[in-house]
Amino acid sequence: MTESRENWTSRSGFIIAAVGSAVGLGNIWRFPYVAYENGGGAFLIPYLIALITAGLPLLFLDYATGHKSNNSPPKAYRALFKGGETLGWWQVCVCIIIGLYYASVLTWAGSYVYFSIGQLWGSDPENFFNTYLQTSKASSFDFQFVGHLFWPIVGIWALTLIILFGGVKKGVEFSNKIFMPLLFILFTILVIQALRLPGAVQGLNAFFTPNWAAMWDYKVWLAAFGHTFFSLSVGFGIMVTYASYLKPKTNLTGSGLIVGFANASTEILAGIGIFAALGFMAFSAGKPVDQVVSGGIGLAFIAFPKIISSLGAGADLFGLLFFSSLFVAGISSMVSILEVSIAAMQDKLKWGRKKAVSIIGGGSAIVSIFLFSSVNAIKLVDIVDHFINNIGIIGGALLSIISVAWFKRSALVALRDHVNRISTVQLGKGWDFTLSVITSLILLVTLCMTIFSLIKNGYDTYSASMLMFFGWGSVIFCAVVALVLSKMKDR
Repeated sequence: MTESRENWTSRSGFIIAAVGSAVGLGNIWRFPYVAYENGGGAFLIPYLIALITAGLPLLFLDYATGHKSNNSPPKAYRALFKGGETLGWWQVCVCIIIGLYYASVLTWAGSYVYFSIGQLWGSDPENFFNTYLQTSKASSFDFQFVGHLFWPIVGIWALTLIILFGGVKKGVEFSNKIFMPLLFILFTILVIQALRLPGAVQGLNAFFTPNWAAMWDYKVWLAAFGHTFFSLSVGFGIMVTYASYLKPKTNLTGSGLIVGFANASTEILAGIGIFAALGFMAFSAGKPVDQVVSGGIGLAFIAFPKIISSLGAGADLFGLLFFSSLFVAGISSMVSILEVSIAAMQDKLKWGRKKAVSIIGGGSAIVSIFLFSSVNAIKLVDIVDHFINNIGIIGGALLSIISVAWFKRSALVALRDHVNRISTVQLGKGWDFTLSVITSLILLVTLCMTIFSLIKNGYDTYSASMLMFFGWGSVIFCAVVALVLSKMKDR
């Protein structure tokens, strides 16, 4: 039985949900480290330039594609150009795979909310984290079950599916109206607490002091553009899907500007909070900040517990704030990631929401729980995340641009005209130029460099078999499934 397509209750509901998707784990643990490694304060200049010249134009393209077609990525791209449905299904598959491992990281964050009460990680957070994941027992293809990872990841999937069962208005929009204000409150308190710590100024100096020489390094600019694409949730179907739920007359560019700059503001705020805390850690250890800086999983689950344990009376509160912020930011992104595949199957097969959530969401949950409640969880997260982010997302974004900007210019013009009819900020030929030249070339260079590096050097210290099966295997899975689904007839 088919259901009519849902809509957001209001434009503000869409904006809150879009911000909820964009503001995820990467804003808190990735941006500060990327900024520091690429010129500190000087990185903010290429970052803002990348946001304006590439991030926002691509965001507007996603909005226009979804809103004009009133469909999820497969049908939306099919309406633009021949072969577009395959690209749409590629983006759907990318989201499915991201959802599998994203649930695992959320499981860790949720568990650490509990661990932070009394600092259960003790004096050696690194050993505690490895023991928690039982990494010492892991071999290349070992899926030995880890009992204490099982129920938390089941809980994550249960919460996600309950939200998705609620639909666009009562599920996705309603949950974000709770999670986003909560995240803002938690993170604001966290940053204020961090700024009050001894040595906070030392950390802020490390974060904001510009290294102007880095401005001449092309790798810094590639890092700025690459991070912008990741952080805005563009290029892999989320914003296309979310825009498809908008009402006919919605200010697309105005909404995009709010989402883009809200996301950037959150990242800069995260940088202030994280580096104030790292400054305290350096101050306490009598070391320079550059000796305690880390990013990603190491920052969240090893460095930050060390900081928390050093805080004395305020340690429990600080730990609760940090890991609760991670969890809340992650769950809103998790919902948006899964919504893409739910919407695509509803559009393709005319499934009702409950059926789509049960089959797609339930199937994803089973695979995720099997893979990521095992001793190899962190290895799988690292490998799959690296390949899907750097090939899956970048490749999908590149194809979505060059298909309309290089080979089907009439489609790009039609999208621009559609946006301009309903938006306050008008898109001109400058938008065409940034997409056709700046954004597409940056994405092309980034993708080629990544593939060349992976073929030549592999990734980290992982075996060739692990990289082939889980890394390249994820990419091949997306390509094959996308081709198969695009050949299926609609119902």
